[in-house]
Amino acid sequence: MNKYFHVIGIGLQNNLQYRFNFLTRTLFSFIPLFAMLSLWRTIYADNAGVGGHNGFTREQMICYYLLVAVVDVFTAVNEDDWQIAADIREGNISQFLLKPLDYLWYRLSLFFSGRIAFIAMASGPLAIFIYCHRQYFLLPPDAGTFGMFLVSLVLTALLQFFTSFAMAMLAFWLLEISTLIFILYAFEYLASGHLFPLDILPAGVKHVIFLTPFPYQLYFPIQIYMGKVAGASLWLGLAIQALWVGAAYMFARYMWAKGVRHYGAFGG
Repeated sequence: MNKYFHVIGIGLQNNLQYRFNFLTRTLFSFIPLFAMLSLWRTIYADNAGVGGHNGFTREQMICYYLLVAVVDVFTAVNEDDWQIAADIREGNISQFLLKPLDYLWYRLSLFFSGRIAFIAMASGPLAIFIYCHRQYFLLPPDAGTFGMFLVSLVLTALLQFFTSFAMAMLAFWLLEISTLIFILYAFEYLASGHLFPLDILPAGVKHVIFLTPFPYQLYFPIQIYMGKVAGASLWLGLAIQALWVGAAYMFARYMWAKGVRHYGAFGG
């Protein structure tokens, strides 16, 4: 494991060279977030404090979007899939086939180093933004709920990474996979609850979406934090989320094994 801790250290040094890039990315991410908050404040303007059919009060709805920003900072996959695809396309993957280094764990180490660097740069602006909306930011019901939220947050990060890794493996067969990645991200943006809470969807549509891993990439940990899932439903949800993580990991391993057998490198 020492070699992967060393990779994390190297990844931190490399990522911190792009501090300004992380900072500007964070600042510009507040623009759509501010737009969504303004939209929902307008929607709830005439019935403040009323949850309506979706079960969210105005404060809960705005807090939901603030939590979306928090979860994204800790778990989002930014450029890992593009970098993995580039390694395959440009032949850089060959060096990892000749060294006692597992490429999946190598990339996972870089993913965590990237998250640590991004959190270090984004936490300040994010904290200021939340402070400006502090009247809407709700605390979890109790410490136990917050602990379960943290567990789900780790599972969310792993699920997002393994899914992206498996998607990037298509580069073994396709020269350009950007279109497929954009399609996946577009569907994930809707089905994970980025655009709106899944509660506002019809019950049948919501049930179908919960048969996929996407709600567990964002919506589920936020539901835990807000105390909207508890007891047996909480433990069942965590078990399902863990199963999706395991399935994504096995699929990533499968795609890597198939891809390596298909891969060919030529020249010196």
